[in-house]
Amino acid sequence: MNPSKLREVRARPYWLLIAAASIIPATLNAFTSYLNSRFSRGRANWGAVIFAGVVWLFFGALTPITYVLAQRFPLKRKAIVRTVLTHAVGAFALCVGWASMGVTLALVLNRRPPQESLFRFYYAWILTNLPWSVFLYFTVLGCIHAFTYYREAREREAQQSRLAAQLAEARLGALRMQLNPHFLFNSLNAITVLVRDQQTRDASRMLELLSDVLHQVLQNKESAETTLSEELAFIEKYLAIEQVRFPDRLEVRWSIDQTLGDVLVPEFILQPLVENAVRHGVAPRTELGIIELTAAASNGELDLTVRDNGPGYRPATGEGLGLSNTRERLVTLYGTAGSLKVLPAEDGGTIANIRFPIRRQANDRQDTRNHIRR
Repeated sequence: MNPSKLREVRARPYWLLIAAASIIPATLNAFTSYLNSRFSRGRANWGAVIFAGVVWLFFGALTPITYVLAQRFPLKRKAIVRTVLTHAVGAFALCVGWASMGVTLALVLNRRPPQESLFRFYYAWILTNLPWSVFLYFTVLGCIHAFTYYREAREREAQQSRLAAQLAEARLGALRMQLNPHFLFNSLNAITVLVRDQQTRDASRMLELLSDVLHQVLQNKESAETTLSEELAFIEKYLAIEQVRFPDRLEVRWSIDQTLGDVLVPEFILQPLVENAVRHGVAPRTELGIIELTAAASNGELDLTVRDNGPGYRPATGEGLGLSNTRERLVTLYGTAGSLKVLPAEDGGTIANIRFPIRRQANDRQDTRNHIRR
């Protein structure tokens, strides 16, 4: 179905609803006529009752006149004079049509006074119906425009949401493409150092591990999120590569709440933090370097922490690509609900902490769109 046909189908219920609304005054008018005849004559005048009700149904049948003119001549500042004149003619056409149908029904039910000529009876009907016709025409016109503007506003809102989601997904893809070469070049540089130092076995082992890691890194996934268990499995492989570089100087400690394995996290969100911990916390040390990874839940948020016992965080040095990339991904996915803090630890070293709302894999997930719209 093309867009114009789709808009027509969506718009149809509005004018049908307005037309159907004429049943209410038809019912009330017929009921009033019934009560008047019962109290004044002691019996129901069914001809008057039918006439009072059907006349309003005629008005509902004429509603498409207003709808068609409202669609072709919307109330806009441009050509406003022509538009108003057109709707004035439309209101008069509604009056003539309504009067014609009313007079025809009156003739069928024999409700025309015998002493009054048909022309005079018809002319009187037009004059009597003219104020009501104009009032009701513009009332219906206002309702149609209100419905139309509401529908268009909803369509614009939906379109803006789709565009925002597409923009955010494109931005996440660009950020990931930044992260992948960054990670790859650093790993290849480490392998180059091992080869230069003639540590062939370590270089070969590192290449095997790197191949396994790159297989996951270079996958083309539609979702920007993965489960915490999958993210930690990736980090474990990454740290295995780093332990080849620092076999006697790197110790990894894990403190993971096992009930959080199915929580959704941004893919590769921990890798830049772990890389910084190795680069700035372990590499400069001659003694044992320790990296602690913690995952816990707090007040409906996931709390991920990477801590090292290195020389400590120095904010004056500025943030590198990894941290700035991570901040941008959190903002894109979670807005103000996601945060990254990098602080010096009290007993030395650096603490990098990430927090964002908990969402589990089993929940209704639409990738990142629900977060992007918030």
